This record gives sequence, C-alpha cells and structure tokens, in this order.
Amino acid sequence: MENREEKVTEYRVLLNEAHGEIEEKKSRFICVVRAVHSEQEASAFIEEEKKKHWDARHHCSAFVLGSRQELTRCSDDGEPGGTAGRPMLEVLLGEGLCDVAAVVTRYFGGTLLGTGGLVRAYGGAVKEALSHAETGMMRYGVKLRIETDYNSVGKIQHLLGRRGIMPEAEYGEAVCFVVTVPVGEAEALKKEVTEATNGKAMLTEVEKIYFIDKG
Repeated sequence: MENREEKVTEYRVLLNEAHGEIEEKKSRFICVVRAVHSEQEASAFIEEEKKKHWDARHHCSAFVLGSRQELTRCSDDGEPGGTAGRPMLEVLLGEGLCDVAAVVTRYFGGTLLGTGGLVRAYGGAVKEALSHAETGMMRYGVKLRIETDYNSVGKIQHLLGRRGIMPEAEYGEAVCFVVTVPVGEAEALKKEVTEATNGKAMLTEVEKIYFIDKG
C-alpha cells in the first residue's frame, strides 16, 4: 500500500501584501510582506525590492514555505550575522504564517545601532508590516455537488445557511449546489442533507482541495 503523508488540515496564510516602516536613530527600516509559493517567487520578490530601493544599503529578507513551515531561508545582506534575517524569520514563524516572505530595506541614518538594536529594528519592522496585514486559514476540505429537485431547495438552503456555507448554485431541470467544507465536516453535512430531503438529494464528492477561510 502506498504510504501517503497525511494532509495538514489547516495553516495560516497572508491574504494581502502589507507594508510597514519604523525609524531607529535616523535609520529607516521599510518592510514589505507578501504571499509566495516557491523559492523562485520569494527570490523574485526580494530582487524586486532591491531594484525599487536601489540606493539603500541593506535589503534583508526571510521567507517560510510549506504547510508545516518546512522550508525557511533568511539573509542578513551585509548586516552582522544573526541581527537581521533571523529575527525577521522568527517573527514570521512566531505568527504561524506559511508561504510568506518579508523584505526589510534599511536606509542608514549615520548612527550604529549595535547588535541588540538591529535585532529589535529588523524584527520590529516585520511586526509593523504584519499589523497592517490580513490573514486567513487555508483549510483542507471537500468540494461536494448536491443535486436536488425544487421542492427540497428551501430545506438545503436553510441547512447550508445555518452552517454559514455560501453555495454556488445552478438552476435547470434540477437544482445543483456546489459547496466546499472542511474535510472533518463532510460526512455530517452529507447526513444532514440526506435526512432533510428524505434521501432525494444526490451528493457527489468532486475533489479534495485546500480553500481559504477568511473568517
């Protein structure tokens, strides 16, 4: 039998690009955080920020990939070792985020901050950007197709509404609802629909997918 790794049922992701800026002893630390889905995307994002702020001294970065945060990278880009990329990465990991990258651009203000000051500034810039970010949960779920006659439409709509599910609907000779629910809730929903329609509704599992829950 094939040994398949069990799917992560949910993980936290970034829903929008966000920006933040802090100032320490006249040095400006400008942070951008963005959702990325591969090392190539993360590298392209870092290069994009370097070109945008070509006149800055440092462009430090960190990214986290995978539903289990299994791949991480960070760069101090010329700052003393461990004072920039690592604290940035720790903020991303601490927030439980996956598939995300952060770049902090530093414009030097003429005063050295010391290692402790740099750690606080780079980590603080990421925190500031994330304070403006919207996040959601990526959940592992089941897409279901529910076919029924018009007599059962109201019952199914009521049942779905009670669960907070917004279906896609197709109206023809029969009515078809397409819904996506977390994998652990699929069997209970199937049972409820079957009971509510006295077995007249036909339920088909279309596929298992990840979907974003903004709630």
